[in-house]
Amino acid sequence: MNIDFDKNNDGLVPAIIQDATTKKVLMLGYMNEEAYLKTNETKKVTFYSRTKNRLWTKGEESGNFLHLVSIKNDCDNDTLLVMVNPQGPTCHKGTDTCWGEKNEASFGFLSDLEGVIAQRKKMSEVEPELRKDKDSYVVSLFDKGMNKIAQKVGEEAVEVVIEAKDNDENLFLNESADLLFHYLILLKAKGYELKDVVKVLEERH
Repeated sequence: MNIDFDKNNDGLVPAIIQDATTKKVLMLGYMNEEAYLKTNETKKVTFYSRTKNRLWTKGEESGNFLHLVSIKNDCDNDTLLVMVNPQGPTCHKGTDTCWGEKNEASFGFLSDLEGVIAQRKKMSEVEPELRKDKDSYVVSLFDKGMNKIAQKVGEEAVEVVIEAKDNDENLFLNESADLLFHYLILLKAKGYELKDVVKVLEERH
């Protein structure tokens, strides 16, 4: 891999640290050629500390090492993307990331949708006359209980099977969306999230 350590006068290149599993960006550090070589040799991410003026292996004092998975160079050969398996929190302040975020997998819009469903579940626990949204479909499902929610998932699954045997792709996709939506509601009703199912799949892989 051709890394342009000479592009900057200090011989350093930025190294973006990303969790190999959750894909969360954990921190940003800097490497010189020596730090890069040591990282590859020890399989523990090592930076060049500009404050200490020396090589610094993340976790050398705290024990919160960043175990190397892979390193990629960008298109200009002057920025590294370092995939890691973190051992403990990454930030010196004790948080998972240097931005104070939890190091959890995100599924984009589906995670946002799970958040909305969670809010609706909380709303269903409020007395009906005190609710802000009195016409929420999802709240009404939670009101009716587990049997109704599970029944809806079954009904939507049947609809997906029916449309899969037909040639209307639009209907098939819409029924698939309905099934996934109601399945997320069922997961929340059971006290789980999509990440719990993904974990099972990962363990099977």
